[in-house]
Amino acid sequence: MKLSVIGAGYVGLTTAACLAQIGHEVFCSESDSEKLAKLQSGGMPLFEPHLEDVIKTVRQAGRLFFGSTEEAIAWGDAIFICVGTPPLANGDADLSAIEGVARAIAKRGSGYRLVIEKSTVPVQTGAQLRKHLSLHSTNGLTCDVASNPEFLREGTSVEDFLHPDRIVIGVDSSRAADLMHEIYEPIVKQEFTCPIHAGCPKRKEPVFLVTDTGSAELIKHASNSFLAMKISFINMVANLCEAVGADVTKVAEGMGLDPRIGPAFLNPGIGFGGFCFPKDVQAFIRIAEKSRCDFSLLKEVEKINQRRVEYFLEKIAKELWVIRGKKIAIWGLAFKPNTDDVRFAPAIALVKSLVGEGAQVRAYDPEAMEKAKSMLPNITYCSNPYDAAEGADAIVIVTEWDEFRVLDWKRLLSTVEHPLIIDGRNVFAPEEISRNGFRYASIGRIDSAPCQPTVGETIDSSSSSAGNRAQEASV
Repeated sequence: MKLSVIGAGYVGLTTAACLAQIGHEVFCSESDSEKLAKLQSGGMPLFEPHLEDVIKTVRQAGRLFFGSTEEAIAWGDAIFICVGTPPLANGDADLSAIEGVARAIAKRGSGYRLVIEKSTVPVQTGAQLRKHLSLHSTNGLTCDVASNPEFLREGTSVEDFLHPDRIVIGVDSSRAADLMHEIYEPIVKQEFTCPIHAGCPKRKEPVFLVTDTGSAELIKHASNSFLAMKISFINMVANLCEAVGADVTKVAEGMGLDPRIGPAFLNPGIGFGGFCFPKDVQAFIRIAEKSRCDFSLLKEVEKINQRRVEYFLEKIAKELWVIRGKKIAIWGLAFKPNTDDVRFAPAIALVKSLVGEGAQVRAYDPEAMEKAKSMLPNITYCSNPYDAAEGADAIVIVTEWDEFRVLDWKRLLSTVEHPLIIDGRNVFAPEEISRNGFRYASIGRIDSAPCQPTVGETIDSSSSSAGNRAQEASV
């Protein structure tokens, strides 16, 4: 099929490349002229494992093209909308880019088009799209609107697209359903060349879930909000473990053995970040409020997460006594490993707070330093973790890159001023650290000092002072 993808961010670029990989002819547009020029010249505007290789392969095969939105509208029988929906100040999703694309399709489109929401949008956006396209079309455009939420994880988006657990489509006509089946048939039947695993065996067919548009739109927000809730829950359990001298990793392991709970997203740390979870939780709260549903559970999830950076900052201060004048090595700036994305990354808020309290920060991240520089201009960026640790009073692990798991401990020990590792992601086993001559503090484990609330405070999620400081430090 001839397909168009409007928007070349993480979702749009992965969608375009993978649709071309499974055999379609795809035209991908991008409104940012600098990003578009880079893509047209063979460059990459972002880091995502395997994506650059897939794009190179399908471009050479003549199945992927880059250009303007107008060209994309003219090209595809089906048009995927993959533009950003960032949060507004009140938590609502900003749908101005969605509306702009709808206006362009209505003005320039003709004949039949299937318009597919791939961006994460509030429920009833599909109905608004349908109405807008119908009222404002000028060239005899007829169209169906489908919702096709993405479930791509940054760092594994190519694998997630080509080997999904489920494909969700929301449609209101049999024609739209048939076209969506046709688009995804190679993935459902696993009949394509896998660019990641040579000789990849045929895998289990993903579930192809067909529902109405509104239900499909809600599935995405409900899924991300539930996963965010698991993260905030285990972070509060970690606080309790520190207070009573228990080990959160053992607690999480025991919980995860229950098949009704499962082990995923039960890893305590300094909170979730990135562009999906924070904005999707906010948007889901606003969706509920507008529908007169009190989703206070999610409000508490959000509050807990906002306080994680402050909680971790207090742990650093407890270990160092005084932060001002200390040299601190930061390992990891991206919000998660295998991406260069620093949007809403806990590391950004943490480093801003450390610098604000007078610390000298040397940072290293394998991929995210270039994007972090505009947010953190007053720190030193280093070429490797050992360079970052030069003369450090403490090494602070913020992102769990695999590179940090394999260290030359003797070299590291000779590099630092004081052998202290403060681990915000529980990368190491405490005994491994002590065996190599370092003191260690992590999250929710016996190696960490118990949480010591000040007078009038408790360690539960209702404490407000930590939340206020975390919000001040957030990006």
